[in-house]
Amino acid sequence: MERVRGFFLKANQELSSHNSFIIYKQVEKNQRKQLEDEKQEEEGEDPSALIMDMELRTNQQGETGRQNLTPKIITPLILINILVFTVAFLLGYITFRGSCQSCKDSMSEVSDELGYELNPDTSGSNLYWADLREMFHKYLSEEQLKSSISPLFSLNRTISLLERSSGSPGMTTLSRQIRDMFSQQKLDHVWMDTHYVGLQFPDPARPNTLHWVDESGNVLGELQLEDPDVYCPYSAKGSAVGALIYANYGRLKDMEALKEKDLDPKGHLLLVRIGHVSFAEKVSNAEAFGALGVLIYPDPADIYPDPHKKLKLSNHTAVYGHVHLGTGDPYTPGFPSFNQTQFPPVESSGLPSIPVQPISANITAQLLGKLSGPKAPQEWKGTLSDTPYRLGPGPTLRLVVNNHRNSTPIISIFGCIEGRSEPGRRNHYIVIGAQRDAWGPGAAKSAVGTAILLELVRTFSAMVFSLDEVCFLSVGMQGYLTMLHLKAAVYVSLDNAVLGDDQFHAKTSPLLTSLIESILKQVDSPNHSGQTLYDQVVVPGQSWETKVIQPLPKDSSAYTFTAFGGVPAVEFSFIEEGPPYPFLNTKEDTYKNLHGALQGRLPAVARAVAMVVGQLLIRLSHDHLLPLDFGCYGDVILKHIGQLNEFSGDLKARGLTLQWMYSARGDYIRSAERLQKEIYSSEESNERLMRMFNVRIMRVEFYFLSQYVSPAIYPFRHIFLGQGDHTLGALLEHLQLLRGEGARDGSLRYSRPHFEESRLRHQLALLTWTLQGAANALSGDVWNIDNNF
Repeated sequence: MERVRGFFLKANQELSSHNSFIIYKQVEKNQRKQLEDEKQEEEGEDPSALIMDMELRTNQQGETGRQNLTPKIITPLILINILVFTVAFLLGYITFRGSCQSCKDSMSEVSDELGYELNPDTSGSNLYWADLREMFHKYLSEEQLKSSISPLFSLNRTISLLERSSGSPGMTTLSRQIRDMFSQQKLDHVWMDTHYVGLQFPDPARPNTLHWVDESGNVLGELQLEDPDVYCPYSAKGSAVGALIYANYGRLKDMEALKEKDLDPKGHLLLVRIGHVSFAEKVSNAEAFGALGVLIYPDPADIYPDPHKKLKLSNHTAVYGHVHLGTGDPYTPGFPSFNQTQFPPVESSGLPSIPVQPISANITAQLLGKLSGPKAPQEWKGTLSDTPYRLGPGPTLRLVVNNHRNSTPIISIFGCIEGRSEPGRRNHYIVIGAQRDAWGPGAAKSAVGTAILLELVRTFSAMVFSLDEVCFLSVGMQGYLTMLHLKAAVYVSLDNAVLGDDQFHAKTSPLLTSLIESILKQVDSPNHSGQTLYDQVVVPGQSWETKVIQPLPKDSSAYTFTAFGGVPAVEFSFIEEGPPYPFLNTKEDTYKNLHGALQGRLPAVARAVAMVVGQLLIRLSHDHLLPLDFGCYGDVILKHIGQLNEFSGDLKARGLTLQWMYSARGDYIRSAERLQKEIYSSEESNERLMRMFNVRIMRVEFYFLSQYVSPAIYPFRHIFLGQGDHTLGALLEHLQLLRGEGARDGSLRYSRPHFEESRLRHQLALLTWTLQGAANALSGDVWNIDNNF
């Protein structure tokens, strides 16, 4: 009470002496300027003048003929105004006092070593978004990043003399080095975990081979593989004999085009070029059409960059790539690969049953030269010199793959900054990851991402402010899915972060798109002085999203986190305009070639990526509410429903309807709108309420994992981004069979050649109840949702 009485006296003294005061309040990032303007206005006015002004207005509005108020009336008015003023002051003080109490627990800590000093008005209080951005901008200089990249490159050059594959002694050495680098920073926890994963390796005693054979299977000659130690992990072991057919990129529409030309892939070996879809998807599509084996090659038309940079992939080089259409250890589907687990004898449904081998462009030219049959369409033709690009079939080949499986120790390294007392944000994780292993030197594949990760660790450990829990990691987290489902808010991948310097791409979940847009407006372009990244990508008359936002690729760790783990994820990267960086996943992915491709601009481009990632991290950990656009999935659903509407007439003729799916869609949209209204009408200082909102927001991606299919059979359970009969893409593909239309894209692994009504009913049930479950969960009141079921 004495404290309250003291503030009463202080307030009256301030009024009597005509001193101004300010009621502080927490503000959002865009309200800081408004607060400063309000402060200037209040400082320019005298409180007694405000009372007198009220007095004059009252006189003017009084009865006609009354010119002045008597002292008996003036005194109560003054007292009433003082009372209102004092009550308002006390309310502001209580709010501010509560905020300050929280600030004492979450006060910014800034390393003196970096020489950054807080402004007097920011010390002892929560930092604004602009303050944090400025601080991060000052810490993360291009020189700092350059000094971080150079030692790591030196370290990687040394280790690259050893074997760089997963589980090798060289990778063990690198793991320990990175753990030591983590330990030198001000992280709360640093630890390592080891998984024993089933990996495939070439057999030195029995290398993979490719031979010409006659119709009886007798060997006519060998096509000497120029890169015998380059292979496709998780290829089926064994041999395949068949005539060769050229299948362009191995997409579904390429397979359909072959069938239209009376060239059935069934019973043949397929020759496909790198690009458009992952190795695993090419093989899955080939297997779905009955192919016996696949050869994958790099066509110069797809991978040679700007000829002025004088960088090109050798025609004698093959490209490495795994062919498991799944996630984690394919020999322990649905389980983490810890060595104490007694695994059942099962395999992932994403493992191919046909052999696969990468080959060089030089070997490919020899094969194409032997093909007969119709000429390939113009858009299928590459630029191998003097090659006619016919479709085949050609001479018979025998492909033999002898890869063997080993149980291999894989080390994951973790560093964690624990969260402070922040309303509604305890025990949530923002995860930033980068892989270490690579085929060959791996400069662009993994080294740059690891360097950026280490620099972010250094920066954030130095500027420990009121962060949510932040986890930095190197390599995978498949063994932590239970924790991720409950606590991971976002995953950011630094793999393939710098593959050029022309265009910036964000491969991401829709939940992060609006946040990425706001951050691009705050990060300087490394290419155009005075422009932001957003300015760089904006094209008049065209949406910025079409230039920047791309779907998560299936061979990305970010895709696994979202489609398998239900965590919104993003992978940022700079790429070349035109043909991509040609050396990825080859022995030529060296530091010399990467620097040559970027013409010495690697530190500047890497810093731009780090700035985007760092500001994304600050926003996700600083804002009271997770800035994820949960309402965006309403638009995603509407887009897919619009495609399904094309077939409503065909379904009606068969006595079928999409009405229940429409109802589930409506429930989700209403739930999102209701949650948005609840947020707008709530107080940010209500910690319990903010935490409840954040739990509902951060689990939106998880809501779209189908709970009605097995992750061992359908690892990618996400109904929009995943793969299998439970997805909207599979339903649309199935409906196309009503009209005899071929598949447009995706995978036919789970498809049938003809329309099946029972299968369609099954698909509709899976999708409808997953959508309805998402709507129920987002509403927060599963028993009281307004639906039509």
